[in-house]
Amino acid sequence: MIYINQVFQYAADSQRIRIIEIEESYVYVVNIDTTSAMPKRELYNHLDIEFEQGELLLISDPFAKAIPDEELSPVQISKRDEDWVTVENFILPNMKELLNKKGREAKIVEIAVESGLGKTKVKKLLSRYWQRGMNKNAMLPDYANSGGRGKTKKLSNDKVGRPRRVTVNGEYRGGINITDEVKTQFEHAINKYYRKINNYSLKDVYHFILRDFYSDRYKENGEIQYRIWESNRIPSYHQFYYWFKKLEDPKKDIVFQKSAKEYELKHRPILSNSKIETNGPGTRFQIDATIADIYLVSSFDVNKIIGRPVVYAILDVYSRIVTGIYVGLEGPSWLGAMMALDNMVADKVEFCKKYDIDITEEQWPTYHLPEVIIADRGEFEGYAVAGLINNLNIKIENTTAYRGDLKGIVERKFRTINGKVKQKAPGAIQKEYRERGDRDYRLDATLNLKEFTALIITMMLQHNHKIIDKYPMEKEMITDGLVPTPINLWNWGIQNRKGRLRTVDRDILRLNVLPRGRATISRAGIKFKNLLYGSKRAIEEQWYAKLKNKSIDIVYDPRHLEKVYIPNDNGIDYETCILLEPSQQYKLDFLEDVVFHQQLRNELEEEERSKQVQLTINTDTMMDQIIKAAEQKKKKALHQPTSKKEKLATIRDNKAIEKQANREIEKFDLSPKPTVAEQPTEIINFASRTTLEQQSQKKSSSRLMEKLKRKRDEEFGKDE
Repeated sequence: MIYINQVFQYAADSQRIRIIEIEESYVYVVNIDTTSAMPKRELYNHLDIEFEQGELLLISDPFAKAIPDEELSPVQISKRDEDWVTVENFILPNMKELLNKKGREAKIVEIAVESGLGKTKVKKLLSRYWQRGMNKNAMLPDYANSGGRGKTKKLSNDKVGRPRRVTVNGEYRGGINITDEVKTQFEHAINKYYRKINNYSLKDVYHFILRDFYSDRYKENGEIQYRIWESNRIPSYHQFYYWFKKLEDPKKDIVFQKSAKEYELKHRPILSNSKIETNGPGTRFQIDATIADIYLVSSFDVNKIIGRPVVYAILDVYSRIVTGIYVGLEGPSWLGAMMALDNMVADKVEFCKKYDIDITEEQWPTYHLPEVIIADRGEFEGYAVAGLINNLNIKIENTTAYRGDLKGIVERKFRTINGKVKQKAPGAIQKEYRERGDRDYRLDATLNLKEFTALIITMMLQHNHKIIDKYPMEKEMITDGLVPTPINLWNWGIQNRKGRLRTVDRDILRLNVLPRGRATISRAGIKFKNLLYGSKRAIEEQWYAKLKNKSIDIVYDPRHLEKVYIPNDNGIDYETCILLEPSQQYKLDFLEDVVFHQQLRNELEEEERSKQVQLTINTDTMMDQIIKAAEQKKKKALHQPTSKKEKLATIRDNKAIEKQANREIEKFDLSPKPTVAEQPTEIINFASRTTLEQQSQKKSSSRLMEKLKRKRDEEFGKDE
């Protein structure tokens, strides 16, 4: 319930309001922290809902003080009584009109005229009356300088609980009772300040409580300042700490201060183990990658440091045996995961032989597919894993982000690997941050990629034969005298448990883990990433003529673009496509190199296109200028009164004249050019040119006469 004269504080912005009137379904409130405040009308139900939801907090009245007149100065009493007379005679009788916004201003002007006070003074008395408790002492000039500061005040209720042992000026400070309203304030402050990423301490939160709920607010130099109340009007830190422990929620505190991932990873109860959901070898494999804490050197030049390698590992959950690894420079990415999956089904004897390590099949007998692969999103999300799911019937379970604990077995293995590498290998990262003067451990890099891979293989072989601490042994295992090493658990599980082990041809696995893309059939070939491919089947079945512009699925290795593969519908067979001659220049490039070159070409062409636009505009402008100059020249020329027919009839003769003149200009002269002094003066023979034109005109007229005579004879039949 909400009552008149209660003080509330909004949780969002710490604004404090007082209830000054309740009228049917409406409530009149006033802000108690502003210099001058007029009432606002709010819906009762709206405030009630905010109070129930914790958005509006009930707080102690900051102006509720028991101040006897003996502690007030004569000036304060005189000022209070004088202002109270004005309130009693002029304000209280007109309170109904003053509450409503409409007509309030006119009523204030009317009161100012009747009382002989200024309008500003009337508004000040109104605000002070509403803000400070609607009583006579609300008219005191300034509470901050009134009362006996440092003296014990009379309280309405006695303090409950164990009395404090601490005294101030020889007097005990009893504190306050922790009511439901105070508990709500505590809970609000804990949620607002403590359960945040700011990492505020409990002392900080306690200070925020005193500032927000147990202080007077005033302005100094335009800034809001806080004056904490006397110690007997505020809760002590011990009271706050006591109720904090009662309200404490460890999960919520960690989730809000850190994150839900942090809680799930480091603080949640561990009431189960990874083995619970497995019933034998091959049921579940865990895969993960890490960047090894070591710097390697180039296999071509030991003086060149190539950075840190990526290590992928796949472990069987039931037996903890390592079923596949990849050590390289790919990833963490799908290419790295793809290499680990390829190693998972590989013959480990042949694999170790490449690194000069001789083993027997019994030392590392894994080359199988699991039923489920547990990964951590990233590489195992999207179209890349479709082949595993659809064709190899492997279920992919992706953990949530930053939940390495859900792949605890492989995560623990990585910690062991990095710890061992730091102990033994030169170039290992010894500490996260180097101090001034420390030697740069990168300069100690000695191992190349092949040597480091041999190192990892050695550690994996040791792991497969090492006793697993705290392994959840089954009764049958103990009865059979089984020592819990990964090899023993793997072999025992195959014999005594169902498991989900399957084998697959390595090429089929590769076909299903390689990235997939879309290629287009055209007359020029099978087009993929702007590269052209051809195949025997495409020629025999006339794809280039029959299936033009049709898209097909292809499988490719981005590290080897000389070939791509068209998988058949059965998921087993495939058609190999080889680069055609126009694209042979890219046969040794990686996909990213091809894409880069294409992007570079597009950028260069795009840049040149902007220049081409300018060139076109300039060309059009020049053409227009040439045409315009010719048109003006034609207009200025002297016209001879010739008919259209005559103009058209002399085209051939005019061309002959122009041709003869051009030949004179264009002819080659290979004789040595004379010097300026020797060069004869050129005399233009206009007479010869005029004679040439006249002869042409005569020839033209005679030809015309011959044509006319021939036509006349044809019409009258004379040629018969």
